[in-house]
Amino acid sequence: MSETTSSKPMYEKIFDEVKQRIVTKEYELGERVPSEKELAEAFHVSRITSKKALEMLAAERLIVRKPGRGSFVADPVIDYLEAEASSAINSGELTSATINHEEKTIGLIITDFGNSYGTGLIYGMEQAARDNDCFLVLRRTFGIPENEEQSILKLLNLGVDGLIVFPAQGEYFNAEILKLVIGRFPLVLVDRHLKGVAAASISSDNVKAALKGTEYLFDLGHTHISFLSPPPVDTTAVEDRIEGFIQAHAQRGIMVNKELWVSDLTSTLPNSFNEQNIERDISRLVSHLQNNPSITGLFAIEYNIALLAKTAVERLGLRIPEDISIICFDSPPTHLGGGYSFTHMRQNEEEMGRIAVENVLIIMNGHAVPHKVMLEARLVPGESTGPVKLS
Repeated sequence: MSETTSSKPMYEKIFDEVKQRIVTKEYELGERVPSEKELAEAFHVSRITSKKALEMLAAERLIVRKPGRGSFVADPVIDYLEAEASSAINSGELTSATINHEEKTIGLIITDFGNSYGTGLIYGMEQAARDNDCFLVLRRTFGIPENEEQSILKLLNLGVDGLIVFPAQGEYFNAEILKLVIGRFPLVLVDRHLKGVAAASISSDNVKAALKGTEYLFDLGHTHISFLSPPPVDTTAVEDRIEGFIQAHAQRGIMVNKELWVSDLTSTLPNSFNEQNIERDISRLVSHLQNNPSITGLFAIEYNIALLAKTAVERLGLRIPEDISIICFDSPPTHLGGGYSFTHMRQNEEEMGRIAVENVLIIMNGHAVPHKVMLEARLVPGESTGPVKLS
């Protein structure tokens, strides 16, 4: 494949070229399209960039990502939440007058979703909506607070009966969420809770999950572990995972060395995703590992950061897991990640999505739900962890 010559980010260039091949029938209906690895090699980019392009194609329903097999021109097998309604909202064709109020309508506002995290949430919500004869309408914010605020207002104007919100990462929650809470509008937050806001929430037990993952590394003999994350910026999911990491050290009597941490990785945040930032973060990790040769384990707060870490380790000529082990939160449940399986903490996304829908329906009916529901994450061993190498 040839690289186009616009000023667009590389993932958009890849998206455009694959889309063109689909539109012109070069890739026929049901035909396999190049994998993350193949696209990364063809365009000379990181796999994180090619992954983003494929996720954009899937989000527009141009391709379907089939577990264990790869990505195929949409037939379509997977339907992300009432696609016609979402399309109508984006085009402005759907108004409050067109919503059938004989059915309950729930607005879903989510940062984004991909094969490592988010799609399972949507599957769970969609199934719960179908089971309860209600209608689900999706809006994505891409992690931008302004988009989140506009999406809330738009869905309220459309006349939705309740809202499920996956809050954008950021130091402050937007004022529209506070207004919903004060007005007792049926609202459930997903993935994190907001401090000082009495809204129902559903998330993983991030403290317990991080503790369990850290203990797994301890059991393999790792005591010099680098914790990798974006800036916490008062995001409870990040803060809770940090707390679990620290608690694991305390319970084992192992000193926490924050000098081994890297907590300023930003290239995986939705509004910072570009090849330049990815390369900066990889270089940052390469330098960090060079300056801290005692590190034998890396705990990445999410799958995309694990990909950055893997690239950095390999650039140094080190082996995974023989020289350095990596564990993360979430990982594609199949070989969609390019044939590599990280040891990870798998969140129960579908159950989380199901409970979110059911709880917002309960609130609609005038009943109370638990303020905070937390689900256990499961440790899934993979290729990226092993015992400490004896010196």
